[in-house]
Amino acid sequence: MRESWRWFGPNDPVSIKDIKQTGATDIVSALHSIPTGQTWPIEDIRAHQALIEKDRNGNSGLIWSVVESIPVHEDIKLARSGHQQYVDSWISSMENLAKCGIKTICYNFMPVIDWTRTDLQYKLPNGAYALRFDQQKFAAFDLFILERENAELEYTSAEIVEARVTFEAMSNNEKTQLTQNIIAGLPGKMTDAYSIGDFRTMLANYKGVSSNDLRQNLFSFLSQVLPKAEALGVKLAIHPDDPPRDMLGLPRIICTAADLDILFEALPSPSNGITLCVGTYSSRPDNDLPAMAKQFGSRIHFSHLRGVSRDPSEQRSFYEASHLDSDIDMIAVIKALLDEESVRKQNNNTEGEIFIRPDHGHQMMDDIGKTVNPGYSGIGRMKGLAEIRGVIRALSADLSKY
Repeated sequence: MRESWRWFGPNDPVSIKDIKQTGATDIVSALHSIPTGQTWPIEDIRAHQALIEKDRNGNSGLIWSVVESIPVHEDIKLARSGHQQYVDSWISSMENLAKCGIKTICYNFMPVIDWTRTDLQYKLPNGAYALRFDQQKFAAFDLFILERENAELEYTSAEIVEARVTFEAMSNNEKTQLTQNIIAGLPGKMTDAYSIGDFRTMLANYKGVSSNDLRQNLFSFLSQVLPKAEALGVKLAIHPDDPPRDMLGLPRIICTAADLDILFEALPSPSNGITLCVGTYSSRPDNDLPAMAKQFGSRIHFSHLRGVSRDPSEQRSFYEASHLDSDIDMIAVIKALLDEESVRKQNNNTEGEIFIRPDHGHQMMDDIGKTVNPGYSGIGRMKGLAEIRGVIRALSADLSKY
């Protein structure tokens, strides 16, 4: 496997110099300064590439191998009039990346917001901090802060009562922090920051848009992108919706194995693949991650090897667990990915290695109190990478030597 590390650019608190010390060989990055819908100029790609791959001696030893992500414009997701210009720009960005040798692209098709958490500093019993999604806090935001039209129709009477109790127990500062956590944007400008009014407007754009509508818009987008990707040798790796279920009245369409079956039946191109984000998929108890890793092995171009621990009494609530101590069998997942790589090697696939990276590490030790991108502090991710590396080495060992 190719050990990779996400880097948000020169303003990332975790520098390229720091990343070199982790033992990772590949970088996952993007041009966050380019507005959504605009083409990534080749000179900007090469400049960013140089920041990653060159040091004072001319070579950092790191390679920019994976893009996460080229954002998909909301007009594409809504199939609005005039959206073709954004499809063309997306394809042009992909073509420019390919010219620079970067041929694995992670992307998502989530409406309005990217991954969503209610707590960005949830204190664990050991004193470290994790990301958390609390269903009751989320419902309190949806019903009593956002006051989304007809939101109450999506909750039971008991859930509404619980949400009101949660809301009334929060201070004004806690309500403000919860709102910011959900709508104020993500690291590296992965999503735009919204005011409450802007957020309501964005959500209203999807009124009447069904899951099937959104899925067909994804298929329309990919039907134009995939032939170009095949010709360029580019692998597209769609990231699941996070959390993987409908929320805020928005449809979600990449949540389960059944969703992936629909995607690949409609668009069987070899360039049409997935990012196996173990943590995202495993936040649904009905997703069997080792089985999914086996079933979709040939489609996995990239993997986020993290896990979550769900609340026993409320399975929609979870926190980001340590990489090997979650609700799923991470060792079985890694074994399935290694088996897939063996199959690719037997089939003489010269691009058979799967890019993997630690994800959403705990804020811990000397990183506590520092300014960090939520989920992307250095020490916690390095701990995760070390744990994953140990599993890979153990599973890959020639046991006959011992």
